[in-house]
Amino acid sequence: MISPARKAAYEVLLRVFEQDAYADRTFRSAAEGLDERERAFAQRLAYGSVQRVRTLDHAIGTLGRRPVRKLDPPVRAALRLGAYQLGYTDTAPHAAVNESVELVRRARLERAVPFTNAVMRRLSDGIQPLLESLPDGPLKESYPDWIHAVFVQVLGEDAALALMRAMNEPLETVVRLVRGAPPIGAEETDVPGAYRVERVVDGLVASGRIWPQSRGSQLAGLCVGSKDGERVLDLCAAPGGKTGQLRGEVTAVEIDSARARELRENLARMGRSGVTVVEADGTELPPELDGFDRALVDAPCSGLGVLAQRPDLRWRASPLPELQRALLRSAAERVRPGGTILYSVCTLNPDECEAVVDASGLSVVPLGEEWPAFAHPSRPEFLLTLPHVHGTSGFFVARLAVH
Repeated sequence: MISPARKAAYEVLLRVFEQDAYADRTFRSAAEGLDERERAFAQRLAYGSVQRVRTLDHAIGTLGRRPVRKLDPPVRAALRLGAYQLGYTDTAPHAAVNESVELVRRARLERAVPFTNAVMRRLSDGIQPLLESLPDGPLKESYPDWIHAVFVQVLGEDAALALMRAMNEPLETVVRLVRGAPPIGAEETDVPGAYRVERVVDGLVASGRIWPQSRGSQLAGLCVGSKDGERVLDLCAAPGGKTGQLRGEVTAVEIDSARARELRENLARMGRSGVTVVEADGTELPPELDGFDRALVDAPCSGLGVLAQRPDLRWRASPLPELQRALLRSAAERVRPGGTILYSVCTLNPDECEAVVDASGLSVVPLGEEWPAFAHPSRPEFLLTLPHVHGTSGFFVARLAVH
């Protein structure tokens, strides 16, 4: 008998690594019908196994004595799931072993059952000592080497290690108060309007009272500084969390029609039906979009600051500096002289942060004195939220003046 939680987690592992599916979307469908407790366990198993897959594969390959890439996909997924339980949870070893074997049997791979059983038993005996013997670094914490190198470049070796560890654990749960009173039991934070909560109540989101949004993300939205009466351009708007924070006459641009539809629905839920949503490429805006007082460029990026929330992103992330520079140029052409642009990205990669701003030729309006707790450690004119320091997602934020 396979528990519903393990079955759901196994399906996520199979689809993420064999079909290039997204973990969060796959989990939503795989976990349908699970009760709250089973769902929480399934999510921990699925997301943890996806995050830790580099370390798990090292353990399976070392103790199983066969390269993981040569295994049948169902065997690979079952062993990864079993190894994660043995290495990182307090699951009873016999349960992890038996259910991994049963998953392979259910996949009609009877010939692989003895191998799976043997490897799981070796993992049961040997995975903990193996994990403890690994040197601190990207193999032990399960990150690609290039991401570790970026973190070391920005923070140094010790802080990079602390950051990697922080993003292997769930961060705080925070909502933005849209209207009405804060949720019962909510705790105020150092970002105005941001409240720490035990969990997000779906009903409060559906009724437009709150919006799930990290403190780092809310900080970026606040730093736009838009006021009633101003014309404001939001260049990469979906799903709309920051758009909903903006004051004034807001034009929100989104290139993808499905995401634009989601953006309209989310804004209506927040009571922001007055926002004009334009489906367009942010780098090639229609000529009538001009003369704005402010712009928000919350650009697509590698996402190295949100790896805690998106377990598979570390295996598919790539920097996007050319697109970011193009979006910033596009915004600068549509903001009037004397106006400002807020540039933000949910990454810590300097090639997508400081380097993009430095290449823009725009003047920096310092933010560090306004928000000293979040000042960038080496460039205090910018803000940089850090998961291991601030407990929230990693965001780079810069305010720029147009001349």
